[in-house]
Amino acid sequence: MSNFDRRGEFAPVDEQLEYLQKGTAEIIPLPELRARLEQSRATGRPLRVKAGFDPTAPDLHLGHTVLIRKLKHFQDLGHTVIFLIGDFTSLIGDPTGRSVTRKPLSREDIDKNSQTYTDQVFKILDREKTEVRYNSEWLGKLGFEGIIRLAEKFTVSQMLERDEFHKRFRAEQPIALHEILYPLAMAYDSVALKADVELGGTDQKFNLLTGRQLQRDYGQPAQIVLMMPIIEGLDGVQKMSKSLGNAIGVHEPPQEMYGKLMSISDDLMWRYWTLLTDLRPHEIEAMKNDVASGALHPMEAKKRLARTITADFHSQAAAQQADEDWAKQHQHGVATETIDIPLQDVAVADAVSLGRAIKDRNTDIFISTAKLLLKLGMKTSRTEAERQAKAGVTINNLKVTELLIPLIARPVELTVKVGRQIKVARIVNPELDDPAIQHLLIRD
Repeated sequence: MSNFDRRGEFAPVDEQLEYLQKGTAEIIPLPELRARLEQSRATGRPLRVKAGFDPTAPDLHLGHTVLIRKLKHFQDLGHTVIFLIGDFTSLIGDPTGRSVTRKPLSREDIDKNSQTYTDQVFKILDREKTEVRYNSEWLGKLGFEGIIRLAEKFTVSQMLERDEFHKRFRAEQPIALHEILYPLAMAYDSVALKADVELGGTDQKFNLLTGRQLQRDYGQPAQIVLMMPIIEGLDGVQKMSKSLGNAIGVHEPPQEMYGKLMSISDDLMWRYWTLLTDLRPHEIEAMKNDVASGALHPMEAKKRLARTITADFHSQAAAQQADEDWAKQHQHGVATETIDIPLQDVAVADAVSLGRAIKDRNTDIFISTAKLLLKLGMKTSRTEAERQAKAGVTINNLKVTELLIPLIARPVELTVKVGRQIKVARIVNPELDDPAIQHLLIRD
């Protein structure tokens, strides 16, 4: 996609702007972005483009990748991309969208989540071309005097103009002093990094504009603010959120990711094409025209989207396999895979208790639904599997949370369905697999 890589120089400004404006909610100010791009092309100096992420949760979903995708677009065009991890600002807690003070994270959680973030973002960004920074590098060195010098740049009334603070002030709800420092700390990041452009969501407008003002105070050119919209989740109504159950995690298995993408509405599909892929605006418009004219079926356009996004986070081969599996499940109505699973790997009981139950042929055994999902690869973490198990899983056409199966000599087959995924588990007799069980069986 990068003309810079191919020709050794920056693409024409109009071409860059078409790519960079794709999906944006607002650019402040747009004429300055054009001027900065023209200057960059004339001098050969790439723009410094930053986006900050506080590591408040261990896993990213596609909603988080909207900003990362826009960073990639700058990177495609040859500009310097800075992926900023707010390990210091996480100690404060971003008040954005909060009606109460956010509970700060522990240093241990911040470090663990930071590692997870960097592992996941390089599924989109080029690791070799990305500048990864932590704002503790400079914020941790400010000291109390430095914080006082920083705080004198703004007034309390300016801070209370922020929507969250204004509402809480009027409602006589507490506003902690450290929360007011958050926009200042985020603004100082732009000063420390000498950012030309900062990316953020529309909910971050106050913080982003604070960065522009602080750069002027420090004698720097004010950064351009580029805001991206908050993307809707699978329901097409509320913002994508794990807590709302409408998110697609970037770490989810290919079949699950593909299936969730195929579940979205046709209208939402075009928004996902715009915000979650690298396709150029004119290419998306051409596809929409093909759908409108009947030259392209909407389902085929959606399948292309699902393959494109799944390949980004896994591989082309995995995306193609997910595509074929989905077709088998939903266009032909068959399960895609049968997996042999030893009983002891999914039983609730430990090996000794299981061995005793096997000896007593009148005893039934509980299967852990969460363990079953993990063994089938339908979930990738114990937490997710347990959450799904509590919500319910369809097994042999019945919705269950725990499964009770009789002990019989031949394997038991369980058709497991989670969302769009269907797999068959063949539960095999464990007597020849586990030494602890073998011992109990032959002891008497």
